[in-house]
Parts: sequence; C-alpha cells; structure tokens
Amino acid sequence: MSQDRARRPTLDTVAREVGVSRATVSNAYNRPDQLSPQLRERIIATARKLGYAGPDPVARSLATQRSGSVAFMLCEGLSSAFSDLALCIMLDALASTVDSGDRSLLLLPGIGDGGPRAESVIRAQTDVVVAYSLPDDAPALRAAQERKLPLVIVDQPVVPGSARVQVDDYGGALLAGRHLVELGHQRVAVLGLSLSANGQGGLATPARLREAHFRVTLDRYAGYLEGLAEGGIVAEQVPLWEAPGNTREFGREGTTWLLTQHPRPTAVLCMSDELALGALRAADELGLAVPGEVSIVGFDDTPAASWGTPSLTTVRQDLVEKGRQAGTLALRMLDGSRPGKPVTVGVELQVRASTGPAPR
Repeated sequence: MSQDRARRPTLDTVAREVGVSRATVSNAYNRPDQLSPQLRERIIATARKLGYAGPDPVARSLATQRSGSVAFMLCEGLSSAFSDLALCIMLDALASTVDSGDRSLLLLPGIGDGGPRAESVIRAQTDVVVAYSLPDDAPALRAAQERKLPLVIVDQPVVPGSARVQVDDYGGALLAGRHLVELGHQRVAVLGLSLSANGQGGLATPARLREAHFRVTLDRYAGYLEGLAEGGIVAEQVPLWEAPGNTREFGREGTTWLLTQHPRPTAVLCMSDELALGALRAADELGLAVPGEVSIVGFDDTPAASWGTPSLTTVRQDLVEKGRQAGTLALRMLDGSRPGKPVTVGVELQVRASTGPAPR
C-alpha cells in the first residue's frame, strides 16, 4: 500500500484496497446499475480516500471510440463569431439540442476566412462535426472526411455524403428585391457578404463574381437581381460592394461608398442585419433621411433589427429552428442515420420603418 500511495492511484489501486476486481471498480463509475448501492458507495469512498479521481476521460474515449463532444467549425475567429448575432442565436439553439448532460460542444475557430486548421480537426476528440459556412476548399473539411467523421453542413458548401441545413437565401432575397420595386425604387445597390475566402472587399467586378464560390452570397445576389428585374432594373445597374466581414463597421464603410456615387442609390439591399445596421449609421452620418431619401433592407431578423431607429425591414430566417435542425441532424448522424435530403429553413419579409417609397 505504501508504494501505491507514493504513486498516482489507479483503478487497480482501488480494486486491491476494496478487495474486488478491476471491472467492479470500473462499473462503479460507468455502470452503477450493475452494483448494489452499498458496494458502490464503499468503492467511491475508498477511491476518495486514496485520491483517485475516476477513469481518465481521454482513455475512456479511446476505448469506446466516443468522446462525448460535438465539434463546431467556424469560418472566422471567435471574436468575429461572437459579434455575429445571427450565428450566436443559431449556435445557442444547436447547443441546447445536443446537450443531453453527457455531451459538450467543442468550438474550432477559423484562421482568417479559411476555417480551422486541418491539424485542429485531426487532434479534436469529437464524435461528429458541424461546419458553419466554410469555403469549398477548406482544409478542415478534408480532414473531417479523412477521419470519416459524420459531417453536418450549415449553409455552405455542398459536401457529398454530409447532412445539410440551408436557408432559402434566393427566395428571401427575391422578396426583398420585389419589395423595393413595389415601392418604386429604380436605383438600387447591394451591400454583400464575402464572395470568396480571401478577405477582399470593395466594389465587386465581373471577374470577381465569376471566381466567387460562397453559395450564400451568390444565391442572395441572384435573388435580389431577379426581384429587381421585375421592375425593369438590369444587373449592370446594380452595384455590389463586397464586405470583407460581417460587421457594422464594414456595413458603414460600404454604404458610405455606395451613397456617395452619382447617381446616388435610393435603396440599399444588405445581406445581413449587421451590415444593414452599419448602413443606417452611414446614412445618418451623410445626413440622409431613412426612409425619406434612402431605404435600407437587412437579412436575418436578429433582435437588433427591431431595436434600431428606424426599425429595420429585413428578411427573416428562423435562426432558432436552423440551430435546432443542425443539432438534430448531428445526433441522427451519430446514430448511424444516412444524410438524406437537405433541410431548408423558410424565410419571410418583415416590413418595418427603414423602407418607404422612392424619393422623387
């Protein structure tokens, strides 16, 4: 016993002290229903006296091939992610769905705009991976596939053999474009999310659009153009300013540029509420009344959309349902279910005070 006490106590140390087998001590921690309450209590008390904290969770995960965690891969770093209200709402719903008391959520932040490093995925102790809006060629996706981990994609890209939750981005943008046409707007600009994962920003050229591969941005842009085309507005008349990140500051910067062009747009379609809230600030700084001189439309319908002054017209996606569906798919993939068809979250237009008739 003196030698056992001099070393770190193990499962065998407790078994010898109690006078039972190693398997019996293991059952006291992992399968308590297999023991009488009195025996389990004696084993736990002896372990506590010897300073034994219980089975090593890493070793247990290696033996069972189950780690108890769901890995969530982000495109950007944690600071950028936590400033994205839409992502935070969706992530909270996902965490609530997968949290059964014995599971944890492992966040794998991105490096720049390319997603996590492949090494992070290779080292991660996880049972399933949920990837949020990553580039098509993200090394982290390849690493997850090489490990043969069940994979759930949220938004983008399309990965064969994975489950996927998507939003009707095209349909939502179409509603927004039609709304402005119905209000009589003819000079409309678009403030877009990233087209590709290289941090580029500014006025998007035709060459930039041809090289783009972020499906969400392309689908929303296509929906805007289709809605505006119903009012006779052609694509060449609709400038697209690409924001290198989904922040209010980039929204402010892009809108300031758009609203100082000649002729000035009478409306700006923004691909997120964060960008749109920055657009409201830019209009205010330029002395332009919203919606009297310029109308602004967002996308997401985060809580901040209805708090703004004026309140924001926006395309609503059910962010809670989006997260819940992603969590449900992750659990189903763990149980061995096949991916099935993508789950599509619907959208609707929320008309508020930031849009009005086109100025004469």
